[in-house]
Amino acid sequence: MSNVFDTLVSRGYIEQVTHEELRDLLGKEKVPFYIGFDPTADSLHIGHFISLMVASHMQKAGHKPIMLIGGGTATIGDPSGKTDMRRMMSREEIDHNVECFKKQMSKFLSFEGENAAIIVNNADWLLNLNFIEFMRDIGSLFSVNKMLTAECYKQRMERGLTFFELGYMLMQSYDFLKLYEEYGCKLQLGGNDQWSNILGGVDLIRRVGHSDSFGLTFKLLTTKEGKKMGKTEKGALWLDPNKTSPYEFYQYWRNIADEDVKTVLSLITFLPMEEINELCAYKDERINEAKRRAAFEITKLIHGEEEALKAEEAANALFGGNGSLENMPTTKIENVNTSILDAMITIGFAPSKGQARTLITQGGITLNDEKVTDVNYMLSDADFKDGYAILKKGKKVFHKLEK
Repeated sequence: MSNVFDTLVSRGYIEQVTHEELRDLLGKEKVPFYIGFDPTADSLHIGHFISLMVASHMQKAGHKPIMLIGGGTATIGDPSGKTDMRRMMSREEIDHNVECFKKQMSKFLSFEGENAAIIVNNADWLLNLNFIEFMRDIGSLFSVNKMLTAECYKQRMERGLTFFELGYMLMQSYDFLKLYEEYGCKLQLGGNDQWSNILGGVDLIRRVGHSDSFGLTFKLLTTKEGKKMGKTEKGALWLDPNKTSPYEFYQYWRNIADEDVKTVLSLITFLPMEEINELCAYKDERINEAKRRAAFEITKLIHGEEEALKAEEAANALFGGNGSLENMPTTKIENVNTSILDAMITIGFAPSKGQARTLITQGGITLNDEKVTDVNYMLSDADFKDGYAILKKGKKVFHKLEK
């Protein structure tokens, strides 16, 4: 059994570890570990990608993944990194989102075999807790003074922190204790924004008499400037193809900055580091091959090889002058004789006519390779040669209109 700790270090995942002994433990034992996911949407997004990759590396090294769905904690909402309290969700809404998560997680994890992944929902033990017993047995082990020094709570203090939210750390810590007792779970993993909550769980287990609980945080997926990756003009970059098409998904990774390519290849592909180092050895136009490879490998992982090939073909057709246009984003319009402004709003190039006009006046819109200069331009049959027209925003955003 290889030591996955070394793998995670070499690929750049690890941010913080609670105890140095964790490395030795991962090298000699098969360790059940857990990662939590709040089911606040019906799809995972790119922000969850690192968690899924780390879980996959851990499982391949022989350790058992416990994927915890926060059906209970989602009714409160994690205050980490938030300035406002989350909307509370119904049990039915949460259950639906859980089912969607299961399908997407299966692309990264095996739910069969000796160290098969399992999915558990903390609603099973949190929703029926007895408040008095919980506060006596668990709450008494937490110092409010210490909790308020945690970054996740300091950010909320200025605008008002509710007792409801203050309980989040207690509940997440109790999750770890519950999984330790029921599944022998010794390790909690999470993004570096979860450090305070993870420390709470490790400390709770050790306070009740067990010395073998550990926490590890990994880096969030960010650019060189420290901005989170995965934000698009339409919002989050979703793993669900109905929310973010495979083509849009591919194009996002194809267009990342040169200096971010190695980080992306290391953290969210399974390519060997030797190959990644070779791909990223050049800083000139050859880095484009590394970007193309990153886009293909990541899209294949999420959407399958067939969809990745289609997205690549569409990109080649637009940027390389060859390949198929069939797989680029397409909208069928009922009335060919429509204004350029309405067409832009319909396909999502702009949310309003005012912003659409601004894009045109700034020279950002092209129709069939001709720059649009007239904000009152009306489309006509003449624009739809071969039954379609190509609108382009900036240098990299394309959309096909069909009549």
